[in-house]
Amino acid sequence: MPSVTLLVFSVHYMTMALVEVVQRAFVCLTVFLATGTVFPHGSRIAGVQAQYLLGLGVGDVTGPVVETNMMGYASLAQTDTGLHMRQRSRAFIVADASDTSNRVLLINSDIAMGDTGVRRTIVAELGAQYPGVYTNENIAFVGTHQHSGVGGYLEDLLPQLTALGYVNQSAAAIVKGSVRAAQRAHASLAPGSLSIGNTSIVDGNLNRSPYSYLQNPADERAMYQYDQDKDMTLVRFDDADGNARGFLSFFAVHGTSLYENNTLVSADNKGMAAYLYENMVEPDAMPGNTSFVAGFVQANVGDTSPNTLGAYCESPGEAWDGQLCEFEHSTCGNKTEDCHGRGPGFRISDFASNEIIGGLQFQAAQTIMGQARTAISGPVKSVHTYLNMSFHSFTLPNGTTVQTCPPALGFGFAGGTTDGPGAFDFIQGDNSSDPQNPFWEIVKGFVTPQPNAEQAACHYPKPILLNTGYAHLPYEWSPSTVDIQMLRVGQLVILVIPGELTTMSGRRIRNAVRAELISQGVIGDDAYVVVAGPANTYAHYIATREEYSVQRYEGASTLFGPFTLDAYIDKYTSLVPFLASNATGTPASDAAPAEQTSKAISLQTGVIQDNPPIFKSFGDVLADVNASYSAGQTVQAQFVGANPRNNLRLEGTFLSVDQQVGGAWTAVKSDSHPSTTYQWVRDNEILGTSTVTISWTIEDGTPAGTYRLRYFGDAKALLGGAISAFTGTSSSFTVS
Repeated sequence: MPSVTLLVFSVHYMTMALVEVVQRAFVCLTVFLATGTVFPHGSRIAGVQAQYLLGLGVGDVTGPVVETNMMGYASLAQTDTGLHMRQRSRAFIVADASDTSNRVLLINSDIAMGDTGVRRTIVAELGAQYPGVYTNENIAFVGTHQHSGVGGYLEDLLPQLTALGYVNQSAAAIVKGSVRAAQRAHASLAPGSLSIGNTSIVDGNLNRSPYSYLQNPADERAMYQYDQDKDMTLVRFDDADGNARGFLSFFAVHGTSLYENNTLVSADNKGMAAYLYENMVEPDAMPGNTSFVAGFVQANVGDTSPNTLGAYCESPGEAWDGQLCEFEHSTCGNKTEDCHGRGPGFRISDFASNEIIGGLQFQAAQTIMGQARTAISGPVKSVHTYLNMSFHSFTLPNGTTVQTCPPALGFGFAGGTTDGPGAFDFIQGDNSSDPQNPFWEIVKGFVTPQPNAEQAACHYPKPILLNTGYAHLPYEWSPSTVDIQMLRVGQLVILVIPGELTTMSGRRIRNAVRAELISQGVIGDDAYVVVAGPANTYAHYIATREEYSVQRYEGASTLFGPFTLDAYIDKYTSLVPFLASNATGTPASDAAPAEQTSKAISLQTGVIQDNPPIFKSFGDVLADVNASYSAGQTVQAQFVGANPRNNLRLEGTFLSVDQQVGGAWTAVKSDSHPSTTYQWVRDNEILGTSTVTISWTIEDGTPAGTYRLRYFGDAKALLGGAISAFTGTSSSFTVS
């Protein structure tokens, strides 16, 4: 807007200014007159003023669903072979209706974690499209921390290793879908109101490192009923008439319902919860096309697990087979490989467990949406800064000066977790008081530089396996600088965390920030503080000092040494004054991390060609459906296929289940429905032939009638590389 201090005004400018004043007055009047609701989907209750402009949107971020390593378990063998459910970003905008320059944008994405490079590009694109509106300060990019999505998108080298380097197609899909979600949210901005509530999900998570948790002080543990946070906090978004438009919920549970041996791209339990809620509200809309947006955000996830039956030894022929894993180190016969967590649907499948854990979150959201909640009221603010964690010096509350360390990972990191155990002879709980395997002591120096005395002392008692803070070639292995960010909407403050807080770490930082908000007079006793992460930058885990001391996986993966959590508490609390309603200016900041994507290496080969078998055409049916089926049965057909990396079909689908109604075919299922799967197999690498299998497990309540399966593919020619779309169609079949 032109400055009001200009000495000369043109007639044109004065006219435009008058128009703007009238428009602002109209918006303010609309907001003043609008009221909210505390009941779901249409019923209204007076008295909740619509003081915000709210926007919600969804975008498809599904990367290459074949021939690409999946992100989360860091397993070379987990290369994707198809699709179970598409990954999506869900964007939520809150702007102060009286001053729309004060706004926040939270993007909750069905990916393993936020990333510096991906976020940098998202910020740049949105900043170019909406100058001065969406910025580095007010955009939060959060991952649901699911472990069944496409990998290779992170900017630092270490998480790229199992993906054979950087996968630009994966990163580009996340950027494109996240920007699209934000665009849709911006386009939907309208007056509305917010309210907040809580409920408990007792059976929705389990502490997978109880031995570490028990290292925390007994009097601190006595303050809490469980060794996990069982509460879900939910913020409801209502329009000016009190109709629900969506919500943001916060609950801590790892996205590891689907096991390491799963190779179908999916969105794990939080993506399942979002599907269930959005489909309940708009059952006739295809997934991804609903106007209602359900956000299931990750919280202090570090030591949580959805495998709520516990961790058992799967060691056929051994005396300990079927027994609970050893408590301190999570081993079976002194090895980690056979110790596996079991989800609530263990006797059926991990997909059943995924639906159960997702369903529990869905039901909890329903409960909060339908109960009395507290109206959110107050300013919209954001604060962001960069913090270089390498040798960051600060003062503890007791006056002691301490420092964090350059990044490094311990031997216990390679021991894995009960959700995804490690290999070789690495175990959790391997600290510097024990002698290390001399073989790995030698080998580690060929992977990253040997730690010097200063680094070893800084990380003590962590025995350093990967000294990533000193590994700079061919580019940085781990981040040294992280994003520190908080978003405020009324009495709610969201701590946007660049890593995985353990349960107790999350409690400590929430309590510290809340106490600072109250003591500084920024918010009263009604302050809500929630955690969202891993977000913006992925800096691994954040354990308490007590948990760090025993060096199980979470402590060994605490990247910046034993004072990591204390450094975050110190920095986040110091930024509280910037959330005050009258706050101005920006905090001091370290330099932003250097861009690395341009240096990225990729060993993934592109698609060379696709060809049908001799005497066949693309889309031909190789194995057809049966004539009839009933609920609970699985319909399946195989087609002459082509590599789906040729076209990700973002916002589209690789398959459809069509129903014949009145002589016309109507698509009723897509590749985003959990009842369908798309599987691809390369038959011959040289000839470029492949087979696609489309499956649909018929749900209870499916209307009787005539159906068919369709497959949508895209083939690449050897000469010229042209890509051509094609369709395959099964025979019709009946469902009774």
